[in-house]
Amino acid sequence: MVVAAGFAVAAPASAEQTGDRVLREGRITIGISNAAPWAFKAADGSVSGVHPDLIRAVLRPLGIKQFDFVVLDFPALIPSLLAKRVDVVASGMGITPARCRQVIFGDPDLASVDAVLVKKGNPLKIHSYEDVVKNPAIRMSGNRGSANTDNALAAGIPQGQMQLFQDLDSGVSALVAGRVDALTLSASTVDRLLGQPMLGDRLERATPFKGRVLKNGREAATYGAMVFRPDDTQLRDAYNASFEKLRAGGTIKGILAKYGFTEAPADLTAKELCSPDYYR
Repeated sequence: MVVAAGFAVAAPASAEQTGDRVLREGRITIGISNAAPWAFKAADGSVSGVHPDLIRAVLRPLGIKQFDFVVLDFPALIPSLLAKRVDVVASGMGITPARCRQVIFGDPDLASVDAVLVKKGNPLKIHSYEDVVKNPAIRMSGNRGSANTDNALAAGIPQGQMQLFQDLDSGVSALVAGRVDALTLSASTVDRLLGQPMLGDRLERATPFKGRVLKNGREAATYGAMVFRPDDTQLRDAYNASFEKLRAGGTIKGILAKYGFTEAPADLTAKELCSPDYYR
């Protein structure tokens, strides 16, 4: 079931923990941003995407039968979670130190490197964020609040050279219209967009492309996870326990593969990714 973002969806505040209420009612309210392949609303009103599919698979064994999805702008997801308009966020949000200061994350589930969408033929020969830094004439862009945008800025692209968009459609439209020269997104999002004939004929993925390089030599990747309020450790822990059982049985891998994702390393923790040291 999809709930309009403007409606009140949170229960009145009480002493009952979110996890207790969710398990008692068998119902949970989930915030998503309408962006494939992370989470998206289909023409028939159903909700699909890697994280909606994951959270349904993980929580059903706990007795959760009703999943109410609330479609929000991506930057509004965490504020809505903290305001108790939703119980959890399941929309491809990457674990970053800045976000960890506001919320807590479930175990990292997927890994996705950055990719850059450009005009057909890649006329400005963009093959790294360094190429953008070296050429101030390149008009770079990204979605506001995304980990991909954060990586581009951290790689040294000046704020004034980076145009931010509120949603995916706005950024793609600007690129097609020639108002920007490149759009940074996750690799899976780029590949999905290029599967659309109207876009695949006009745009392409910049290849090869090297994203932000960390001091340890690794290329920065987005590690997605479910997002919970800081005081909802009970719900987060119940989620993690069920998630690990499904991961051991191969269910998680199968869901990720359906949307073109690979699993996050099993030994990589949210705590490790919350530390600024990881990204240096």
